[in-house]
Amino acid sequence: MQGLGPDYWERGKKELKQKDKNIEKIINMYEFPSLTTRENMFFTLIRSIVGQQISVKAADTIWDKIVKEAKEIQPRVIFSMDESIMRECGLSKRKVEYMKAVSEKWLNGYDKINWHELSDEAVIERLVEIRGIGRWTAEMILIFTLMRPDIFPMGDIGAIRALEKIYNKGQKMDKQEIEKIVKKWIPWRTIATWYLWRSIDPVPVQY
Repeated sequence: MQGLGPDYWERGKKELKQKDKNIEKIINMYEFPSLTTRENMFFTLIRSIVGQQISVKAADTIWDKIVKEAKEIQPRVIFSMDESIMRECGLSKRKVEYMKAVSEKWLNGYDKINWHELSDEAVIERLVEIRGIGRWTAEMILIFTLMRPDIFPMGDIGAIRALEKIYNKGQKMDKQEIEKIVKKWIPWRTIATWYLWRSIDPVPVQY
């Protein structure tokens, strides 16, 4: 279920507007809505695995089939789901294995972790222990599930392309150049990232 936006959002937007005129322009263009959360980490992880390395349209098609077969996205349901049925939905063998690995972790204690008490890096460390979960996926969890205010996913192609378009006329930038710009946004890098995404796709991102 989609929840409310973070309580820091308006304050962070105001400060970013003062720090960076380029971000101010994007915020003024796409003022609302704010980032929202589904408040369900397991759901978001499973959904992100489906979307790995394929188009949004393809991911949506596969996801609809999985939801139809599973009825509910719960650890026990996904863990016990027949592999051949999952493959028929359009998942690769590897993605089936990843989804089963996440489900197994949740059935064996990950659902008991108080993620809100962990630091950003501690959350990433715990999540990347799971087969099929890399740093980018863990950062999406920090942004979309835990709604941490200061995350910039350096491995996110969309965010990087948007940044290059705004700050360097679409020309490729190296890591140091990007970090110099991103550093200005601390402690509101999540908000800046959200508006970078909005600048290339006006439809709000949701995981």
